[in-house]
Amino acid sequence: MRLWNPFGLRELNALWKDAVFRGRGVPPGDARSVLLVPGFLSGDWSLRLLHGWLERIGYRSYLSGIYVNAFHSEHMLAGLRHRMAQILKDDDAPITLIGHSRGGLLAKVLSQRRPKDVEQVITLGSPLADITDLALMTRAAVGVVTTANELGFGRRLRAEGRFAHDLRLAPAVPTTSIYTRSDDVVNFRSCIRPDIPAISVWGSHNGLVVNPEVYRLLGRLLARPRRSAS
Repeated sequence: MRLWNPFGLRELNALWKDAVFRGRGVPPGDARSVLLVPGFLSGDWSLRLLHGWLERIGYRSYLSGIYVNAFHSEHMLAGLRHRMAQILKDDDAPITLIGHSRGGLLAKVLSQRRPKDVEQVITLGSPLADITDLALMTRAAVGVVTTANELGFGRRLRAEGRFAHDLRLAPAVPTTSIYTRSDDVVNFRSCIRPDIPAISVWGSHNGLVVNPEVYRLLGRLLARPRRSAS
């Protein structure tokens, strides 16, 4: 993500003009719960437009409670597990997770550990195949944040072995990767894995959260029949 440009302005401008933002051309929601997970160095504020849109078309959309996605993975997952538990108190049906960038990595690992609580995972610009395949500026930011976490939480966090292992596993629930070949934050090839369906859209990395083409895809993916209880 370009740190000085929290949204893709081209995509945002296109979204304002597109009928999909008014709920046209997408199936109406069935009130299932959807939890949104923001990307690296971002927070819930970045997903408020998507959050409002999901509610307007008929879903129960929830923000994660993340102010800034910058702490080590297990710390972030603990917060997401707590948020999921809160949602499940109101509706015990499995939750759909939508994660942008690093948020998608967290969502995928959370679904590996809590598959009965997750309906499906949809990632937006998430390097599911190689979390190290990043643009130079992003890699530098990750280095700074990693060092800060090591100082704050201890040397044991130098290698997030369990998280990396769970990320590599074949998906435990239906998972879809939405990516852009124009990604300026991660190498788009790192968003593609042979065991995860991937869909390419136009636009930038940041713009994925306000991209009308992404919204159309989300409307279609969210309308898929619920999984049968195993």
